[in-house]
Amino acid sequence: MSYEIVKSGQSKSFPADHDFTRGAVEGGKGLCYLGTDAGQAYAKGTEHHTRVFVAIELDTECLGLHTGEESGLEGSNVVGFARYRLGKGEPTSLVELVKQPNTNSEALDAAKMAFEAANLNVAICNDFPGRIIDRLIRPYFNAALRRLDEKLASAADLDKTLCLGLGYPEGPIALLERTGLADHCRVTRALFESLGQEAYSPARRAVVAAERARNS
Repeated sequence: MSYEIVKSGQSKSFPADHDFTRGAVEGGKGLCYLGTDAGQAYAKGTEHHTRVFVAIELDTECLGLHTGEESGLEGSNVVGFARYRLGKGEPTSLVELVKQPNTNSEALDAAKMAFEAANLNVAICNDFPGRIIDRLIRPYFNAALRRLDEKLASAADLDKTLCLGLGYPEGPIALLERTGLADHCRVTRALFESLGQEAYSPARRAVVAAERARNS
């Protein structure tokens, strides 16, 4: 499936050259908006109905923020996507592909095919803030940070216990220190504001890291 790419701002999903970006062609059957301002670029675009699919890079927001919502009947040839990346870590091979209730199945299949052709793994999810991974792991990260605040154990012992007991390759504290506590604060704060669930309220250490980053 051929596709064209329109870049608007720095892309979190594709910060560097990749098979997916190299595979784009002008005037392709699909259209992909990349970058922090992908939604704004989509809003300014035209003739979207002539493409097999249109894909908008998302952060934590819903696809409906860009396409609109209509009594639970929303859907068209437009999909959302995000290649999962934790903070400043390297992007993974997983792409979360977002559909709405009435998303065109041909568009969804074509977008999935385009990402998979670039050796990416695709998981399809419905249109919710944070999609699959962030909805699942952010409360886990917050819980680990709060147990550290409560002095349940040292950071090293918390990480060691989770790695040895559950087989994780890296503990949550070390992982967040490596990829950025400030970014964890940004993401969890956005999810907390959207969902109103206490589990997503940023842990104190993440808030401190975010404030320090702003003041540095």
